[in-house]
Amino acid sequence: MKTKSETSPATSPDNRALTEQVRFPLGQLAATPGALELLEQHCVSLFDLLARHVRGDWGDVDAEDAHANDRALIHGSRLLSCYTLVHGDADTRVWIISEADRSVTTALKPEEY
Repeated sequence: MKTKSETSPATSPDNRALTEQVRFPLGQLAATPGALELLEQHCVSLFDLLARHVRGDWGDVDAEDAHANDRALIHGSRLLSCYTLVHGDADTRVWIISEADRSVTTALKPEEY
């Protein structure tokens, strides 16, 4: 465990690089029980996926959806990322959706949409 003097404050140069990569606000965070269970089963952190999403790493979406997300950043539309937890296994997909007004970002399984 790190002592207080070993941890980096939120404004340290180490953390500044992370905040400079944020492309939009996430708003309130939500996750469905199914998504949380899937993430736990595969030892994947929801926060890691949220960090990718907020940086504009849309995961496993096709080129058309990635382009739509890039346009949505400019025009204020909904954002959708898709992360497959086990390569090639569509049953391990988690979607992350940020609403158009950026008030809420939700993690869910596609079948929960």
